[in-house]
Amino acid sequence: MSGRKITIPNDILIEEVADRLNAGQEVILLTRGYSMTPFLRNDKDSVLLYKKDPRVDDIALARIHYSNGGNRETMYVLHRIIAIDGDVVTLMGDGNIRGQERCRKGDVLGCVKEIIRPDGSHVVPGNGRLWRRLLPIRRYLLFIYRRLPGKK
Repeated sequence: MSGRKITIPNDILIEEVADRLNAGQEVILLTRGYSMTPFLRNDKDSVLLYKKDPRVDDIALARIHYSNGGNRETMYVLHRIIAIDGDVVTLMGDGNIRGQERCRKGDVLGCVKEIIRPDGSHVVPGNGRLWRRLLPIRRYLLFIYRRLPGKK
């Protein structure tokens, strides 16, 4: 059965992850999406999550509540915390050039302890401060990055 992929809906998977993190366990998740490019790569990198008090610069798995045509919806993001004001946490993907999400501290399910590369190496995530300062030119840097060989 090795090499077989099973897809589980986010609402089921993430709630199980949250339960395990709340129980003090660490959880490994394969990353999906491009919002954390170039630091996390879609379907290649995994992250080791653990429960901790969220802080600015952490990469966090968070539950985001939003309104969709009068209905309350929930989505999950793995983005960097860029600000905390009281109980309100603001997140933004490193691969995004605009757009932020907000949630309550209690909706931060866990934080990234390590990034696991496809070769099995473990990397402690950086704080992303330089990358955030490059926001005005991030669009161009990401354009170049996405055209590098092997980045498709």
